[in-house]
Amino acid sequence: MPSLAELEDAAALVHRTMPPTPERCWPLLAERHGCELWVKHENHTPIGSFKLRGGLVYMAEIKRRDAALEGVIAATRGNHGQSVAFAARALGMTATVVAPHGNSVEKNNAMRALGAEIVEAGHDFGAAFEQATALAEQRGLHMVPSFDPLLVKGVASYGLELMRAVPDLDTIYVPIGLGSGICGTIAARDALGLATKVVGVVAEQAAAYALSFEAGRSISTNAADTLADGMAVRVPDAGALDIIMTGAERVVSVSEDEILAAMRHYFSDTHNIAEGAGAAALAALLKERDRMQGMKVGLILSGGNLDRDLYLRALDSG
Repeated sequence: MPSLAELEDAAALVHRTMPPTPERCWPLLAERHGCELWVKHENHTPIGSFKLRGGLVYMAEIKRRDAALEGVIAATRGNHGQSVAFAARALGMTATVVAPHGNSVEKNNAMRALGAEIVEAGHDFGAAFEQATALAEQRGLHMVPSFDPLLVKGVASYGLELMRAVPDLDTIYVPIGLGSGICGTIAARDALGLATKVVGVVAEQAAAYALSFEAGRSISTNAADTLADGMAVRVPDAGALDIIMTGAERVVSVSEDEILAAMRHYFSDTHNIAEGAGAAALAALLKERDRMQGMKVGLILSGGNLDRDLYLRALDSG
């Protein structure tokens, strides 16, 4: 795991581009859940997602290692691609993003606006990743992974910000996609020497990490068909799983209806927009409401990028 000094260096690099995001204690949310509740607003970054932090650190390092590098490629459902495109443009490189067919139209448009070439391929993230790997070989592009120690170092900056602002949190709930968010939170917690518990959250319909955590070994699923596209992962990353197995308290699975309800609660109680993955931590806390009564809890609202139709569905549900 990275040292505190390494995490602070990464955070300093992140903060050259973006200020720390706010952490807010919202009275209506706290009343709904029966605990003191702090939300880390990663929906307030320049791309509306925590992913920018990892992208800035990763891309700066590969450019330092190879100043002649001209282009990169990544597979994504959206937020990782925006991060790669944003950082590539800032460093004078091209970015190609492979997204699965049927991906969020608005996320694709956002990536294009940041200068990325969008290639649609495959039925889900796993298939898009395979195509991106093949294209990297064909075009001589650097393949940017969705999980990497450099990404974790960058993402850990939000954990440092939150736990320094509110150092006595009992528990932090973190959504799990491929794992950089929860691994960064664990890294920050450990580097700060805190006893805060870290709880991962997955969608019931993309439960690979929950199944793996329970079994003590990697378990893949045949599908990851969830509205929370940021958590739509079928195959756990081995490095991420090792960190989660040793550093997380538990992994909670939430249903599609619970995610939609949490999206709705974020709007009604805070007037913030949360995408499916961004609302998942709130959904898990509501599921564990009785267990967390009277506790001091942190939630990672990891992003706010979603299509209008899905958001209207969330607001109209329940």
